[in-house]
Amino acid sequence: MPSSLQLVDRPRVLVVGGGYVGLYVALNLQKKIATAGGIVTVVDPNPYMTYQPFLPEVAGGNIEARHAVVSLREHLKGSEVIQGSVTSVDHENRKAVVELPGDQGFVEIPYVDVVLAAGSITRTFPIPGLAEAGIGNKTIEEAVALRNQLIERIEFASTATDPAERKRALTFVVVGGGFAGIETIAELEDLAREAVRNNGRLRQEEVRFVLVEAMGRIMPEVTADQAEWVVKHLQSRGVEVLLNTSLANAEGSLKLINMPDKTPADEFEADTLIWTAGVQANPMVRSTDFPLEPRGRVRVLPDLRIAGDEGIIDNAWAAGDVAAVPDLTGKGLPDGTCVPNAQHALRQAKVLAKNLWANRWDKPLVDYKHKNLGAVAGFGPWKGVANINVLGRIGLTGPLAWVAHRGYHGLAIPTAERKFRVMLDWFSSLFAGRDTTPLQGLTNPRAAFETAARPAPKPAAPASVPAPAAASDGAGEKVPAGAK
Repeated sequence: MPSSLQLVDRPRVLVVGGGYVGLYVALNLQKKIATAGGIVTVVDPNPYMTYQPFLPEVAGGNIEARHAVVSLREHLKGSEVIQGSVTSVDHENRKAVVELPGDQGFVEIPYVDVVLAAGSITRTFPIPGLAEAGIGNKTIEEAVALRNQLIERIEFASTATDPAERKRALTFVVVGGGFAGIETIAELEDLAREAVRNNGRLRQEEVRFVLVEAMGRIMPEVTADQAEWVVKHLQSRGVEVLLNTSLANAEGSLKLINMPDKTPADEFEADTLIWTAGVQANPMVRSTDFPLEPRGRVRVLPDLRIAGDEGIIDNAWAAGDVAAVPDLTGKGLPDGTCVPNAQHALRQAKVLAKNLWANRWDKPLVDYKHKNLGAVAGFGPWKGVANINVLGRIGLTGPLAWVAHRGYHGLAIPTAERKFRVMLDWFSSLFAGRDTTPLQGLTNPRAAFETAARPAPKPAAPASVPAPAAASDGAGEKVPAGAK
């Protein structure tokens, strides 16, 4: 069904995706394109950009969920923002089809330039039961759900009388030992510790956290010594770290296997299964006429123009997780492309915007080349690990690493308004602690109203109560009940 959406009738730069790349490309181009008589149009299913490095802290209750996202419409006032999903791109005819939310149908959007910035989605495997039992931590909705799930399960366990139910509710499993998985399990373990401390019916020893990683080490972004320190740190907090182990089945109980011989490792039940085992390029790029490389990413040159075997494709650009951007420093992935992370995406966006504008005026383009500044991770207040590559390599663990983590990400989140809100969250949590208040009923917020709006049931007939037996007066005579 075609939509009646009214589009701005001006030459358009279409930005597919409102994440790191989409937001920064629009911020850097909207005034310039408007001055030249055009318009920047950003299309994304969500009305906000999510700062994903903050998702573990949202799940852990240190950052308010809304403060980890950046409103596109509020901060892109010079752009045309459309909430919807790009279903196909026909670059030969310079048109894209967008599906609008609800039943509003589809709209065809013409453009002059297109920027593919659709990012990535969680990478999963065909493991039986995973789709039904698992949850990721890549969206703000998932982070909020994880926080509420953990607190609700702890509260449930505190009143459960069945030992098996209690044990299952207090078992939390994270699959994936990268930055996302380690930060998620560390923040949630801290949150669980606080929730149990507030509940006198539970003991901390009853709570079980399990980290499952298929490789022989965790966090490849840091040194081997730092990775070993992280493992020991997690183990000191009671977290079970299972390396060279993979999830084989999630139907009913979780079945783990040893890698690489695929022999059984362990089997147990858990109500909470969190999957953080990597990402993959957004599959929407398969509905375009652009060249893709084997991993499903768009092929681009170092200047971020899309190019195939037949050469450069005019007026087509891509960056971020959805693009195979060559890493000219030689420090990237084994295939020679940039690691899919926020650090690269933010910087690629600025280079892309500069090159797109320069290309309009036939000016020279610059190649994207960025030396990785390192990596920082937080594991809860005053706990963390950092590998900083500024003046040589500096390896940090503990409080200094945690300060570096907060310092870097506090500056990196877009817009001054969001920086201010996040820093206020951090300041308050240092003194007031984590917020362990759950928000229940979010999946069905109308439940209370529906219950109130139903007709009141007719009162049930009182159950017949048998008359009390007559008591004895002590001399063999029975006295009627109630008599003195």
